[in-house]
Amino acid sequence: MIPRYSRPEMVAIWSPETRFRIWFEIEAHACDALAELGVIPKEAAKTIWEKGGAAKFDVAKIDEIERVTKHDVIAFLTHLAEFVGPDARFIHQGMTSSDVLDTCLAVQLTRASDILLADIDALLAALKRRAFEHKDTVTIGRSHGIHAEPTTFGIKLAQAYAEFSRCRARLVHAREDIATCAISGAVGTFANIEPYVEEHVAAKLGLKPEPVSTQVIPRDRHAMFFATLGVIASSVERLAVEIRHLQRTEVLEAEEYFSPGQKGSSAMPHKRNPVLTENLTGLARMVRSMALPAMEDVALWHERDISHSSVERMIGPDATVTLDFALARLTGVVDKLLVYPENMEKNLNKFRGLVHSQRVLLALTQAGLSREDAYRLVQRNAMKVWEHGADFLEELLADKDVTAALSEAEIREKFDLGYHTKHVDTIFKRVFGEA
Repeated sequence: MIPRYSRPEMVAIWSPETRFRIWFEIEAHACDALAELGVIPKEAAKTIWEKGGAAKFDVAKIDEIERVTKHDVIAFLTHLAEFVGPDARFIHQGMTSSDVLDTCLAVQLTRASDILLADIDALLAALKRRAFEHKDTVTIGRSHGIHAEPTTFGIKLAQAYAEFSRCRARLVHAREDIATCAISGAVGTFANIEPYVEEHVAAKLGLKPEPVSTQVIPRDRHAMFFATLGVIASSVERLAVEIRHLQRTEVLEAEEYFSPGQKGSSAMPHKRNPVLTENLTGLARMVRSMALPAMEDVALWHERDISHSSVERMIGPDATVTLDFALARLTGVVDKLLVYPENMEKNLNKFRGLVHSQRVLLALTQAGLSREDAYRLVQRNAMKVWEHGADFLEELLADKDVTAALSEAEIREKFDLGYHTKHVDTIFKRVFGEA
């Protein structure tokens, strides 16, 4: 995790202190269940909660023990025993390290998911507000980076809203999929621990028992989770790239907020660069890059190995922390985005009516011309606009082949800008409902 791209609440989930506290809770809840089953004394379970719950785990001390044991869970249990005393012998009864590690990771990923879901909710709120603000702000739509036909800036934002709504739904599903608990012992057979213990711990931690854990929770769950984060990151980049393009000097239809005192360049004082959205593009690349190793973790040897462990120690914190930061940054960009309708209008009219070519094409076909002939007539006039800066309407009105099929009034009617925005309300109702 890099502090520059981290926010405290998400970072806290992955701190050693949080991890060891979750480990303790897993062990203590398991002891409660074992006490109910009569495997360990109830007083021992009570003592474990009282003394372990009040303990302040010394991360440096645990690390020191691990340097000798070469085993992180054993190092933690050794340190925990210093607080609990003789009853510590009842901790970890019938359990294996993966029971603690995998269940802890599930808790951390579900907590991280909750933060990410809140991030998406904040982004959706900003997108909805700005979409309605610019519902009728007409702008040029582009395909291949080239002027196509009119749309509205509100529709652009509504598209992003719909996309992030899908992202949210995917993350809800991924959270549910990852929220599983394994307390099944060596090779997952429950030979030395009753399935009830797993059920009890799962209920206490807000998880579900893993149907077949084979000593580790199957990594297809984790692969889907990190793939979902990758898709969300791609949606972040999609909107960021759109804003970057709209901020180009030649376009300048929208722009990141430029705060008082902000500097754009060390060399050129005039610069106002899209640094936030460029940063989001880079962060999205990093989050996506973590999906592939998660997929490669799925194929473990037999009932388990630990080839996934080193991967998850990195991608768990890094992917969630980075995406959390990116979503918050994108929300800020959308919330403060500077929008320039006058530049949108200027760009829309840059090619003097050319954006209405399809309406003329369709009108000619409806007037009886073949599509091929109609296309040829419209294109030959359109090329005069591209190549010589002519006015498209004037060229059409001067073309005898066009006026032979359409009256002047019919041709002029095809240049009505409102024609292109007549279904904006329908689109908004599909995206936002009847609100």
